[in-house]
Amino acid sequence: MSPPRTHRLLEAPVLPTLARLSAPGALLVVFQAAVSITDTHFIGRLGTGPLAGLALVFPLVMLLQMTSAGAMGGGVSSAVARAQGAGNEPQARALVVHAVVIALGMGLAFSALLLVLGRPVYRLLGGEGEVLGHALAYSNVLFSGAVLVWLANTFASVLRGTGNTLVPALALAGAAFVHVPLSATLVLGLGPFPQLGIAGAGVAYLVSFSCAALATGSYIWRSPLRPQRVELRLQAQLFREILRVGAISSVSAVLTVLTAVVLTGLVGRFGAAALAGYGVGVRLEMLQIPLVFAIGQALVALVGVNIGAGRAARAKQIAWTGAALAACVAGVIGLAAALVPHAWVLLFSSDPAVLSTGSLYLRIVGPFYPVMGFGIALYFASQGVGRVMVPMAAGAARLAVVLAAGLALGAAGAPLGALFAVIALGMLVYGALIGWSIFKADWSR
Repeated sequence: MSPPRTHRLLEAPVLPTLARLSAPGALLVVFQAAVSITDTHFIGRLGTGPLAGLALVFPLVMLLQMTSAGAMGGGVSSAVARAQGAGNEPQARALVVHAVVIALGMGLAFSALLLVLGRPVYRLLGGEGEVLGHALAYSNVLFSGAVLVWLANTFASVLRGTGNTLVPALALAGAAFVHVPLSATLVLGLGPFPQLGIAGAGVAYLVSFSCAALATGSYIWRSPLRPQRVELRLQAQLFREILRVGAISSVSAVLTVLTAVVLTGLVGRFGAAALAGYGVGVRLEMLQIPLVFAIGQALVALVGVNIGAGRAARAKQIAWTGAALAACVAGVIGLAAALVPHAWVLLFSSDPAVLSTGSLYLRIVGPFYPVMGFGIALYFASQGVGRVMVPMAAGAARLAVVLAAGLALGAAGAPLGALFAVIALGMLVYGALIGWSIFKADWSR
């Protein structure tokens, strides 16, 4: 017999259930937005150089979050949800062990790669002199503790796979309460604390994720998900259950971040002020991802449980409902950004060049946010099914469009606005390809 929470995921009306599961994550966005906005605000007070350095590192921080929470995290949530939908509670508990092993390995790999390759990567993106120094000061601190971020997001993904979205949201919201004042204190040197500059934001990032990992890990240890002694044995089959979604999704995340890296490098050719303005503009785009992520993680659990129980038609209905909801949320953000871009950019900088670049970005790209939100939601639904090859292909197509058109425009000496139009085109390609693939897919096989 299915646990009560699993039974509700199988039987309750789609839209109210989706809204209920998404609500904690949507509330969490307020706290995550506070972290993103305040970090950028505090660092912006140090000058344009640190703000440009933050923009250089931002794509790699995106990669850390997207792989640990959205990609491999989606693989963890999907595997746990499908096990519970099939009524296999021992397998769900054993998957917790395998997820932690993956998190430890991936976190250590992130630290090793970024500590060694950070300097050449940021140079490749156009970082030089003062800007490169600020980027490395932030990056070296933050990525030295990447395993803490992986553990926190993995524990949260385990819980979301069971349909429990409240506890992860509360843990990460609590971490934000720690991060914001600590970041302000360390970046600006308030009170008796030393001024660490941009590195202070990295310290605050790690401390906050340590708190989140401790809270979610402790909850799992005291719950029915706590693995029994017999379930501690590692099995190749269970690694495959996570990795068949998580590994391919991680490739998709790499493609997404590689797209951002390419764009950052292309924008960097226009100078530090343009790079800082682009970084401020794209930060709003990244802030909508947690909102869509809240819907997406609900989709992973709902779709995964229903696929595990053999209810393919209901699973697809859930996917379309979630995609429509995500498009509406992203549409509101995009419309507001396009109409009043100065209201956002002025939060971080009053430099006329930064203000001009950030506003131009939001006016051009903002109207395409709904298409991107639609595609990202369907990507998460595909994780729930356990089929993520098409979303990966859509990400590759987006990268190809951005790379080919962006390099051509750069060679032709095109203005910055043309490059931003290419970003919008890439979003359109991504959303259209994933939507078409879901429409044609037969999830009953």
